[in-house]
Amino acid sequence: MKRTIAFILMAWALAAAMPARAQVKMTREQILFYTSEWKGDRFPDGRPRLSDSLLKRAVDMTIEDVWEYLRDRGYRNQFEGGWEALHIDKPFAGRALTAQYMPTRPDMQRAILAEGKAEGRVSGTNSWPINELQIGDVYVADGFGKIIEGTLIGSNLGNAVAAHTHTGFVFDGGIRDQEENREIPGFNGFYRGYDPSAWADMELTGINVPIRIGRAVVLPGDLVLAKPEGVLFIPAILAEDAIGDAEFTALTDDYNFELNREGRNGAQFEGGWTPAKYDAFAKWIDAHPEKLKMPRSEFDALLAKAKQRGER
Repeated sequence: MKRTIAFILMAWALAAAMPARAQVKMTREQILFYTSEWKGDRFPDGRPRLSDSLLKRAVDMTIEDVWEYLRDRGYRNQFEGGWEALHIDKPFAGRALTAQYMPTRPDMQRAILAEGKAEGRVSGTNSWPINELQIGDVYVADGFGKIIEGTLIGSNLGNAVAAHTHTGFVFDGGIRDQEENREIPGFNGFYRGYDPSAWADMELTGINVPIRIGRAVVLPGDLVLAKPEGVLFIPAILAEDAIGDAEFTALTDDYNFELNREGRNGAQFEGGWTPAKYDAFAKWIDAHPEKLKMPRSEFDALLAKAKQRGER
């Protein structure tokens, strides 16, 4: 009996000596759980690390072409529209680093601030996610749509986001210092509205957690595509194939538009894709190699699949 009691006391002592599991920032193991289907590179924090070249290719794609690919695979909750932006006419893309905010509750706030102090975090909790950002990230925050006193950044934090990402942000919430943020070189952001008030009565509750942005579900590491029409959150596991498929669709459209302009498409203004038309399309690509951003081997594989599907 004495040995049993001694063992229990020792176990308690060891547990007390172990570092506490972070509650606000999701652990690497938790991120691996939510992104378990991803087999590529990862950041040290566990987020899927999509290639820089894919981010650049994504910007040229239309929302519709990528959205259709996702929808056909059961991902029907990845788009959200109705945004204001620093530069609405300048699209951008990046890897999602997510944050969740909630209205303030004093006991919860005390626990979060105590954890932050133990971890050596400084300043307001709205600055904590910014310190986690990497070049090429997009800071995606669920601010539960709050605009008045829901301003997650002003000009100081805006400059910090810009320095850490060279990209921008998507906030289901507000911002302040809109004019100054617009002046930051190479920086953009989408948000629900502007207000001169400082943020108040809200609290950070999660970093790199699954979040909801309007009707869209976002996981850390998703490919964020922000365009004038809205924002599409592309699961990392589908991102490369989705962008390749969208590029192929854009090329077929480009070719078909040319045929329509020149009156060489008969009455098949939207389709008529027979094997012969696909062969002519391939020759058109040969004559315009500058239009091809994907590897030629990838284009040839997509062409072969399209021909197998038959006329459309």
